[in-house]
Amino acid sequence: MSQSKATPAGGISKPADAGGKQPASVRVVLFALMIAMLLAMLDNMIVGTAMPTIVGELGGLSHLSWVVTAYTLATAASTPIWGKLGDLYGRKGVFLTSIVIFLIGSALSGMAQDMGQLIGFRAVQGLGAGGLMVGVMAIIGDLIPPRERGKYQGMMAGVMAVAMIGGPLVGGTITDHLGWRWSFYINLPLGAIALVMVTAVLHLPKKRTQARIDYVGAVLLTVGITALVLITTWGGTEYDWLSGQIIGLGAVGVVALLAFVLTETKVREPVLPLHIFRNRNFSLVTVIGFLVGFVMFGSMTFLPLFQQTVQGASATNSGLLLLPMLLAMMAVSLVAGRVTTNTGKYKIFVVGGGGLITAGLVLLSLMDTGTTRFTSGLYMAVLGAGMGFLMQTTMLIAQNSVEMKDMGVGSSSATLFRTIGGSFGVAIFGAIFNNRVQDVMAERLGAAGAKATAGGGQMDLKALEKLPPMIKDAYMHAVSGGTHQVFLWGAVISVIGFAAAWFLKEVPLRGGPAKPAESPDGGEAPADRAVLAETV
Repeated sequence: MSQSKATPAGGISKPADAGGKQPASVRVVLFALMIAMLLAMLDNMIVGTAMPTIVGELGGLSHLSWVVTAYTLATAASTPIWGKLGDLYGRKGVFLTSIVIFLIGSALSGMAQDMGQLIGFRAVQGLGAGGLMVGVMAIIGDLIPPRERGKYQGMMAGVMAVAMIGGPLVGGTITDHLGWRWSFYINLPLGAIALVMVTAVLHLPKKRTQARIDYVGAVLLTVGITALVLITTWGGTEYDWLSGQIIGLGAVGVVALLAFVLTETKVREPVLPLHIFRNRNFSLVTVIGFLVGFVMFGSMTFLPLFQQTVQGASATNSGLLLLPMLLAMMAVSLVAGRVTTNTGKYKIFVVGGGGLITAGLVLLSLMDTGTTRFTSGLYMAVLGAGMGFLMQTTMLIAQNSVEMKDMGVGSSSATLFRTIGGSFGVAIFGAIFNNRVQDVMAERLGAAGAKATAGGGQMDLKALEKLPPMIKDAYMHAVSGGTHQVFLWGAVISVIGFAAAWFLKEVPLRGGPAKPAESPDGGEAPADRAVLAETV
């Protein structure tokens, strides 16, 4: 394979030099991709802060959860479809389309006049967000060989940290000074920058294919994912877990997914090729990614609640109190990426990450009403370190385990299972938390205490301060007991991921030293198999 190739625009494709340094144009594209990823991750964080103001103006409190659910549902359902479209028709055009759809959804959401419109426009936004996430991962997979990709893990972890910390702060500031509509309009200038930079600098080989899109498979997969997300959203809140609605959704989901699997074995270009799951490493990191999403999103949901209710932190300060976890995640991800780039070794990070996440969750389960912020910060740092080892390393392994032609569906599958894991984690941990809160309130205050928190009733810091001392003390112990159960069960579940990590096979990363290397399926393939994208 030649080391340079003329692009359609007359540019030259230049792989990394001997020292591993990427061309300046590649770094510009990476910056644009990070902006796009920030858009997708930041949106829900900003909007969450603005929701009380939105409800106050538009009304529709009973439909509040659908503002988030519509976005999440559209994102999850569209993720594998975007990945396959990129594989079939070229990554750049599909990615730019997803940015445009996301920006259209953002503009329309900002102009919504009632809650029904907002929910519909949020679904449009989520549709674009699915393409943003998988597009970023897949383009990075095309642009940078796995052996060099580790160096950029710190950038990705940094984007996540900025979204988690900055989202609530930015959302509150925008809502207070500019109005809630700017929580959506803020996406427009950021998206425009990403759109212009990607259009101008990224030049990927154009693809032309006569293959037909697997519409039947796409519909069946969408129905199956929709049913799963609705189960985790409604179960235990809108409807009882054993209600006819939830059981019916479960039946629909199972039938749709079974039909999907049958369909994918018969079509020429399946939307989600099942053969990628024959690779042991890909299947294992898919399971690990699902479990990481399960415990991570579940933990992130209940840590701020513990900090605000038990430790007396404000909503803004509770975001800042997550810094130990997020900084540890960034630092460890950066170190792991550098070591992976220099040595090609990655299994140790997955095993170590699984162990640290388990240890961090065990430590967090020890928190009670007397735990100081410093102590909880140390516990969170342990959890963050485990996340740092796993978050990007699992994506790297997934991409290294599939052929280049399947890079899009490989990336989208890893993203999809992590998203579904997060949905399950929040729902199941929420049920565990609410049940424990009611039990503790009943133990301390009798039936009246349990009734006060029935249906997951929660109180903010101002409401808590107005309670009589006895009730306030009981509620603080109840929240402490609920988070104890959440983190304890999280630790139990994370052990499965820790065990799965030991069975990974350390296949050499593509793009390493010029010597025969194992292919993703265990055979041999030339080391120059990784193809850098054509960049100006």
